[in-house]
Amino acid sequence: MVAPSHEHYYWPMKIGRTARWSSIALLWLTAFPRLEAQTDEIQVYTGEVETPGKANLTIHANYTPSGRTVAEFPGGVVPQRSVNGAFEWAYGVSDWFEAGTYLPVYTLTRDRKLEIDGVKLRALFAVPHAETRSFFYGVNFELSFNAKRWDQSRNSGEIRPIVGTRAGRWDVIVNPILDTSFDGFSRLDFAPSLRVAYNESATFALALEHYADFGALGHVDSGAPQEHNLFAVVDFARKLFDVEAGIGFGLTNASDKLVLKTIFAHTF
Repeated sequence: MVAPSHEHYYWPMKIGRTARWSSIALLWLTAFPRLEAQTDEIQVYTGEVETPGKANLTIHANYTPSGRTVAEFPGGVVPQRSVNGAFEWAYGVSDWFEAGTYLPVYTLTRDRKLEIDGVKLRALFAVPHAETRSFFYGVNFELSFNAKRWDQSRNSGEIRPIVGTRAGRWDVIVNPILDTSFDGFSRLDFAPSLRVAYNESATFALALEHYADFGALGHVDSGAPQEHNLFAVVDFARKLFDVEAGIGFGLTNASDKLVLKTIFAHTF
C-alpha cells in the first residue's frame, strides 16, 4: 500500500484558504467604477505554475495592422497600427502558487511613440502539476495601476478562473474572466476566453483561441457591440525559451479586424 503524499493531504486545505481569499477578493473588486481599457495580454491561462524557486520573463507584443481608428475614450490609445504589450515577471513560490508583476505595460503608438501604460500585480493559484492532469483548475488575480491614456480608471482588476481538461493530445481550457474598475458587482465585465489545442509533441502545439467581451453582467451587450476574436496559434518550446505566435480575426464590428500576437518566455 502506498502512503498518501503530504501534498495530496494538504491540498484541500489550500483550496479552502484560496476559496476564502477568492471571496474576499470578489467583494474587494466590486467596491469602486469600471471603464474600458486596451489589451496588453492575449493569452489563455493553462494553470501551469513556474517551478518553485525559479523566475521567468514573458514578453507580450500585440500588433494591430487593421483595427479601430478611434480611441475608446478621449486621449486614449488608437488600436490601429499600434503595438501593445507587457514585460511579465513571475516567480514560483510553491507548486500551487505563482506571484508576478507586469512591469511595464507599454504601447508603441501608430506614430512610433513609446508610452508606458502602467504596472500590474498578479497572483496565480492552481492545482499542482496542471500540465500532467486530465482535469485541472485554478484562479488568477490581477490589480492594475493605469496611466490615463491606457484606462480612464487609474485602478482596475481581474479575476480569471481557469478550468481545463486533457484527453490524449487534446487540451480544452476555459478562462471565464471578470474585469472590474471597482464599481459594483453588476458592472463586472464578462470577457471569457477559450483554447482548444492539439499537442503534436511536448515541444509543438497548434491551437484555436476565442476571446470575447460581452459587456457588464448587469447589462450584457447583444449582437454587434460584443467583441469576438478568433486566433490561430502555434506554440514552440525550446531549451532556453518558449514562443507563441498567433493571428486573430475580428468577428464583429466592435472587434479589431486583424491582430498579430507574440509571446516570448524564458525561465532563469
